[in-house]
Amino acid sequence: MTSKFCVFILSHGRPDNVKTYESLIKHGYTGKIYIVIDNEDRKAKRYYRIFGQDNVIMFNKLAISQTFDTGDNSDNRKTIVYARNACFEIARKLKIPYFIQLDDDYFWFMYRTNERYKSIRNLDKVFAILVDFLKSTNISSVAFSQGGDHIGGYDENKQVLRKAMNSFVCATNRPFTFIGRINEDVNTYVRLGGLGKVFLTIMFIQLNQYETQSHKSGMTDVYVLGGTYLKSFYSVMYNPSCVKIKTMGSRFPRLHHSVCWENAVPCIISERYKLTK
Repeated sequence: MTSKFCVFILSHGRPDNVKTYESLIKHGYTGKIYIVIDNEDRKAKRYYRIFGQDNVIMFNKLAISQTFDTGDNSDNRKTIVYARNACFEIARKLKIPYFIQLDDDYFWFMYRTNERYKSIRNLDKVFAILVDFLKSTNISSVAFSQGGDHIGGYDENKQVLRKAMNSFVCATNRPFTFIGRINEDVNTYVRLGGLGKVFLTIMFIQLNQYETQSHKSGMTDVYVLGGTYLKSFYSVMYNPSCVKIKTMGSRFPRLHHSVCWENAVPCIISERYKLTK
């Protein structure tokens, strides 16, 4: 993999359970991997011991918290948004022009088409293609799909979604700021989408992670405390004109955000509406 690209795995409090590191290697990634932790992590020394001094990067969490809007006055900083916003400066210092942010709990990277699944064996190639896509467009970030994006069945006409969650391929010289202490990915792609920024999910590649709240530490404590009710309302607060709360699921329904895209982002008007003399 090129030296102009790296993977940032964002982790907190679980140095012995960074599943993504093993998964990247298993799926054919040969490039540089950095574990990004914060200076409030009590298990920092263990990270350095396991992954090596040069492969773990620590940032100042309190300092980062003062650079963006968290959307509340809570002093609970046990969320991933701080690490997400730290990555651009880290990449600049490392002089790496492109990177991907990943959570630490992925166990499978795969191709997905027409309800068929096939493990990715050459992540180097996939990452290179995503970087080329980023270079050739003016978008802010591109992401892998997740299982929930495929609910309702495969649609060959739906190759991309206008969203990016969980994984973010980014250009260091094209920075953006994540907002909101919780649900930062949705808050950000909807809010910035309204300003003309574009975030995309590629449907035929997918990552799988452990179920939310089943993997100890990380953000689990925050989700247990507030649940999806609190999480989803951050996006309503930031984008009240286009985000609402509704129930999701039938057997075990829960509250979740819902985005009305017609109200959220600029739309391209069809040529057929062009006025002619």
